[in-house]
Amino acid sequence: MPESMRVPKTTNSTYQPEIIQQNQQKTESIAKKQALQNFEIPRDPKTNVPVYSKIDKGFYKGDTYKVRKGDTMFLIAYISGMDIKELATLNNMSEPYHLSIGQILKIANNIPDSNMIPTQTINESEVTQNTVNETWNANKPTNEQMKSVATPTHSTMPINKTPPATSNIAWIWPTNGKIIQGFSSADGGNKGIDISGSRGQAVNAAAAGRVVYAGDALRGYGNLIIIKHNDSYLSAYAHNESILVKDQQEVKAGQQIAKMGSSGTNTIKLHFEIRYKGQSVDPMRYLPKN
Repeated sequence: MPESMRVPKTTNSTYQPEIIQQNQQKTESIAKKQALQNFEIPRDPKTNVPVYSKIDKGFYKGDTYKVRKGDTMFLIAYISGMDIKELATLNNMSEPYHLSIGQILKIANNIPDSNMIPTQTINESEVTQNTVNETWNANKPTNEQMKSVATPTHSTMPINKTPPATSNIAWIWPTNGKIIQGFSSADGGNKGIDISGSRGQAVNAAAAGRVVYAGDALRGYGNLIIIKHNDSYLSAYAHNESILVKDQQEVKAGQQIAKMGSSGTNTIKLHFEIRYKGQSVDPMRYLPKN
């Protein structure tokens, strides 16, 4: 090679391959981080709740996570292979956990293995229980919506802070019996009504709808059925002896869905709830007067 074409090996040379390599690595790192969240979570098209049976636990390998619409702490912990409390501790969060769209969370993948906090195994019942919780709360307003509500506007339209006293649903009593405990909105209070009866007594759908949960994974409720009636209202039937319907089954008002029992409790009764946009409401406001 002629001398005139050689790259001079002097400290004044602007040819610095290590800087080019560093810039290239930085660009690749940014592109890799952006690609890490280029995925969609499989969700139930009707409830928008994640379908955990189709999600590989721990598949997300990023060192940070940008919160997206519909995300929950359980979902982020699940896809990251972490425990919820570990995720919360890492991000200096305490219960109740509040997420906002665009929020950046640290993920344990960026911590060396020697310093890793051991994660707990999330078993199927925990997945199911959190799926139930997400189903019940599916219609609650997001943090972004709460912010928009809290922002003062020039509109004089009043904000309805309480559920409507009536609905367009023709509610009927889910079973016959005496009310042994009423509804309470206090912290730790009864979020529905308890109706006494005999073992095996018919439990019926209080209105037409679709079964969005039928199982016993939610602690304290025993054999539980949740029915979605429309985008605003859900009803729940707990402590059943046996369940007679399946998940995603369409039911009619008055159709028997279970037999009364005492699963998850020591008294034969039906615990009945109505939820309006994820909020527990007093069923007595909606059920017909006897």
